[in-house]
Amino acid sequence: MSKNPKKECNHGKKKRIYISVTLTDDEEVRALNKKYLNRDCPTDVLSFNIDEKMGAEGLYLGDVVVNRDQAERQAKKVEKGVEKEISELTAHGILHLLGVHHEKDEK
Repeated sequence: MSKNPKKECNHGKKKRIYISVTLTDDEEVRALNKKYLNRDCPTDVLSFNIDEKMGAEGLYLGDVVVNRDQAERQAKKVEKGVEKEISELTAHGILHLLGVHHEKDEK
């Protein structure tokens, strides 16, 4: 057994992946859509890929912006809790950062 357990644990040299998640409102999402995507409307979630190295073992994957106002409307419409809707939108945004896109987005 190694005398340095930390060295043994880091044997695989795993990278740390960082993601920023921001909860905001219709106004902020509309502004982000307009500035970066040339759309003048609020949407439920936005993802911005950054893919920036952070030292030797880290990667800043990107930003996920969840529109709480839209999440509340969607949750009410399908009769589920807003927390569940926000968590699903966050997961959706992270999938976009990982390269999973809608069929209509594929070209």
